[in-house]
Amino acid sequence: MMKNIAVLGSTGSIGTQTLEVADMFPDRFQVVGLAAGSSLQKLAIQVHKYQPKIVSIGSADDISHFRTLIPPDIEVVSGVQGMSEIAGMAEADIVVTSITGTLGLLPTVEAINAGKNIALANKETLVAAGEIVMKLARQKGVSILPVDSEHSAIFQCLNGEQPSRVGRLILTASGGPFRNCSRSQLRSVTVAEALKHPNWAMGPKITIDSATMMNKGLEVIEARWLFDMELHNIDVLIHPQSIIHSMVEFTDGSVIAQLGLPDMKLPIQYALTYPDRVENDFPRLDLAAIAQLSFAAPRTENFPCLDLAYEAGLKGGTMPAVMNAANEKAVEMFLNGLIRFLGIPLLIEKVMANHTLIQNPVLDDILASDMWAREEAESIAGKMII
Repeated sequence: MMKNIAVLGSTGSIGTQTLEVADMFPDRFQVVGLAAGSSLQKLAIQVHKYQPKIVSIGSADDISHFRTLIPPDIEVVSGVQGMSEIAGMAEADIVVTSITGTLGLLPTVEAINAGKNIALANKETLVAAGEIVMKLARQKGVSILPVDSEHSAIFQCLNGEQPSRVGRLILTASGGPFRNCSRSQLRSVTVAEALKHPNWAMGPKITIDSATMMNKGLEVIEARWLFDMELHNIDVLIHPQSIIHSMVEFTDGSVIAQLGLPDMKLPIQYALTYPDRVENDFPRLDLAAIAQLSFAAPRTENFPCLDLAYEAGLKGGTMPAVMNAANEKAVEMFLNGLIRFLGIPLLIEKVMANHTLIQNPVLDDILASDMWAREEAESIAGKMII
């Protein structure tokens, strides 16, 4: 069957790879909506190629200019409201949410309210508001299909299994570029060094998150909501080769793992074609050539962001949203040269410590806490050297 897809974040790493997957199966996918931020030239090329019905850009101030770059019959909208309009458009069957950060929360909620299945590559949505989003998805009969390689792996390992027989989830992590560094070495990490991931090609925010291991902390909270699993039953294991994408241990002691080359196109394809598995020409895994798979426990003394994420997840309420927003702000400051690498977890910890927790929040509480955390992070960073 032909599926109409809308892609939120179409000019980013996951968005562009999603369109590449769609190109491989022109008899299966048609692109009906695109949304991006400020990469207008790149978006204009996509619009000319896919001819979507509607397209959204980051700022309303750029609409007049953008209209000169695309065909005149295509509707142009902007901002979060524009993304939400695309997310809920009647023509879309599945919405790929690959926007970075909590910017993707409201469009995802709009898509669910409109009854659209979600191919979720925006982990921050479930980190900040997992309980609200998953409850709404159940009410609307909407499927949340994970695109992250780790969650796609778990999703595949759980196929056909009884949830009551799941003992724990094991998320694998490459460890990032600094997995063997001492704490003293981490004090002098540069932005350029942090942006050099050993295995994956990703956007700057998620690449820094991988370097601090916050990305794995966010994935732990995301997995808690996606798979209805308590945090104490979700573990993280360093696996430098990034071949085993994650594992599930069952109550009888059996462990099922999903393996593959570190290429995001495969989990993207699986989310788009689920429940089918469709033949492709991707490179195949050659374990004899790889020869060795290794594992280690995470060194949280050097990478405290992982513990901060567990702490936020265990406290619940608005704390995960605060932790996530503080991290987004801290990463932004690091990328702009305003704080050091080790200042990222320190700033997050201080923001979390200053937060007045709201249990059982509604969506407005989540959004307000997110805004508060960003302002608090700026305030703290302006008063201290980190």
